[in-house]
Amino acid sequence: MSQKLEQKLTLYVDDQCCSPYAMSVFVALHEKKLPFELKMINLAAKKIQEQDFVRKSLTQRVPTLVHVGFSLSESSAIVEYLDETFPEVSLYPKDLQWRARARQVQAWLRSDLMPIRVERNTQVLFYGQRFAPLSSEALAAARHLYEVVETLLPVGEHHLFGEWSIADTDLALMLNRLVMHGDEVPQRLADYAREQFQRPSVQLWLNQNRPVLAA
Repeated sequence: MSQKLEQKLTLYVDDQCCSPYAMSVFVALHEKKLPFELKMINLAAKKIQEQDFVRKSLTQRVPTLVHVGFSLSESSAIVEYLDETFPEVSLYPKDLQWRARARQVQAWLRSDLMPIRVERNTQVLFYGQRFAPLSSEALAAARHLYEVVETLLPVGEHHLFGEWSIADTDLALMLNRLVMHGDEVPQRLADYAREQFQRPSVQLWLNQNRPVLAA
């Protein structure tokens, strides 16, 4: 792929930069060292429904990636597309079974653990918001999360699959909803989540200039 084509990448994200899925794609682009233009969509003003964006985003969601005339939404699809289109730096493990497991983790994080996602939304991560103690449903979801991570993360390892993959970033984000709120998280898992968020590509997202939250 030529440098000219690489430069025709545009990523549309929410203007508060609070979407965990937009973060996943943003991190993927930076890990691959791909130049791209970042465009913010004001979701509160329903800019996502305007025809200009509707023409770009089949599902009318962020993140949406536009690459030389081809547009794609849904973060997992975007990350896999980037990995196959620009294979020089891999976002997934090389081992086929580990690669499948990484994708399983991503799919699970996007389809389960809803009580955590609701009661510890990403404003905890990006705005320092604080909420009520976890409900019994959220506590049960947290226990399930910890059991899965304890099973997946080898003792003494810094990554799920021996070296970093995009699944580490996605999983750390889910854990950090709880860690950064001050909820009780097993120390080994909290250390893993904090370390993953020190990655330069993640720090770039954390340090985005965000608008002030409405009172």
